[in-house]
Amino acid sequence: MSKISLTSILFLAIFLLGIADLSAQNISLNKTSTLIQPPYLKVGDTVAIVAPSGILKNRNPEIEKAKSLLKSWGLHTVVGKHVFNQANHFAGTDDERCEDLQNALDDPKISAIWCARGGYGAVRILDKLDYTKFKMNPKWVIGYSDITALHSQIHNEGFESLHAMMCTSLQDDAETIKETISTFKKALFGTPLSYTLKGSSYNKTGTTTGELIGGNLSILQTMLGSKTIMNTSGKILFIEEIGEYKYHIDRLLQSLKRAGYFDNCKGVIIGDMTKIKKNTTPWGTSIEQLILDVLSDYDFPVAFNMHAGHAKDNRALILGRTVDLTVNTGQSTIIFNN
Repeated sequence: MSKISLTSILFLAIFLLGIADLSAQNISLNKTSTLIQPPYLKVGDTVAIVAPSGILKNRNPEIEKAKSLLKSWGLHTVVGKHVFNQANHFAGTDDERCEDLQNALDDPKISAIWCARGGYGAVRILDKLDYTKFKMNPKWVIGYSDITALHSQIHNEGFESLHAMMCTSLQDDAETIKETISTFKKALFGTPLSYTLKGSSYNKTGTTTGELIGGNLSILQTMLGSKTIMNTSGKILFIEEIGEYKYHIDRLLQSLKRAGYFDNCKGVIIGDMTKIKKNTTPWGTSIEQLILDVLSDYDFPVAFNMHAGHAKDNRALILGRTVDLTVNTGQSTIIFNN
């Protein structure tokens, strides 16, 4: 066989293998399935408090308040042995934070895992976690912000999770976070959730149904290209952010858009965009218009004014649960299917 013929055959084989691999990836990314719901909590159940991310320096009072809150609901609490450890930026070393979370995932007596705070650090332990025992005894994993990384992974493992307040949310007076606490309890104990959102002239009207996924915008963007990226096909995406410049929010959204993140979405819900920084060069439009400009190529509904994220009014969202979303300029509604 000539060198030219052999080379041609090799190139053809490589090409065909590449096509097959790409097709397999597309099938994997586009597959959808109903996520498994962990059992709702009942009086007498136990909640584990862990700290998979930022340091909890001088945060003992909030953890005590969290324990008292759970006790008032008839629940027991166990606190991870490394929660108050300090390893530079983090609540303990990667191995220590992973150990607490892994123990809670594995323990069949634990009914929910409540993250003490966000910050940064969860991504560093994602690939250390084993969900074998968790799958035999699934439980609610609770948190927001940096905990979006865990939500993404748990979602891909096939389970619902809870985007809701964390222990450090209790630094605020209980009355000022009344709805935050109330909706958290409802979600934990299985009381049906539904929200009516204040209207907005920026709303992109329409009606749709799909699984709700998402979380913090920065964390969603950092999951691109990894096995922890969320599958957005046929889903309704929720996003929120804090402390960023408008140009950076645009950068994050453009990055997701270029990766095809919105191509097969059924809707987008915009949570709180808090503490937006002012740049020396003004962006020139509102944050709402910025978001609409990025999403202008899509015909799905977009709802603003969901009270969820880094504001004090941070209402619980069951990620992975099917919701009915109706968006009008006067108001929007989100109804969780039980």
